Amino acid sequence: MVFEYIRRDEEGNVEGITRAVDEVDLDVRQGEFIAILGHNGSGKSTLAKHINAILYPTEGSVWVDGMNTKDDKDLWNIRQEAGMVFQNPDNQIIGQVVEEDVGFGPENMGVPTEEIWERVEESLKAVGMYQYRKFSPNKLSGGQKQRVSIAGVIAMHPKCIILDEPTAMLDPNGRREVVRAVRALNDVEGITVLLITHYMEEIIHADKVFVMDKGKIAMQGTPREIFSQVERLKQLRLDVPQVTLLAHELQKSGIGLPAGILTVEELTQALETVQKYRP
Repeated sequence: MVFEYIRRDEEGNVEGITRAVDEVDLDVRQGEFIAILGHNGSGKSTLAKHINAILYPTEGSVWVDGMNTKDDKDLWNIRQEAGMVFQNPDNQIIGQVVEEDVGFGPENMGVPTEEIWERVEESLKAVGMYQYRKFSPNKLSGGQKQRVSIAGVIAMHPKCIILDEPTAMLDPNGRREVVRAVRALNDVEGITVLLITHYMEEIIHADKVFVMDKGKIAMQGTPREIFSQVERLKQLRLDVPQVTLLAHELQKSGIGLPAGILTVEELTQALETVQKYRP
């Protein structure tokens, strides 16, 4: 897939063409948790908008559950199959009460009233926000608002949710709340998740990781395979989880730790093993 946009000067004259997505080829299967990483301007958000048919590729095709995003007759169905959650929850929340906001999408789809309320209940429970169903969204924290946004997408019963840096505007507690809810949707509900983020700790439980740079796929693999390449990630201007970086520095100092340590528990166990077998 290729996506190009035209650069113009202040007077509207064409300056050139930039490839925001350059020959990207992804195969995402039902139920997978996919993470897409990249520094600002790498093309990851542009890629996300193609999956929901907000943008169309200049070359190539994007297929969602057997439907081509370029086919206008399937546009409505594609946007039901692949729901989008954006950075700022305030841009998606339009209701004055949480449960009304979550029910807005199914109502627009023509879902019967009784079923709408069933979907609202199940969606809010899925993200741990049912007890706030009568609240005004304005009284919620950033993390709670984002979970309401996710519930609004779930209520439309999509097969896939694309989250475009959903925790970028949240504090650490809010980020943990949202990531916990997303993982539960993937593990329990079997919803396909594409998480676009620049917070490395959020993707250690993903099935696959794709790292983008200059519109291309620069790296791909499991989280452990990706985080085993600390120096390469630094070249791509990306961080790694703090525990992974610490393990990497210990390796460089001569301590025999395995590559790609992802959690504090793994590091603790590895250090205990090294200590146990040290002469």
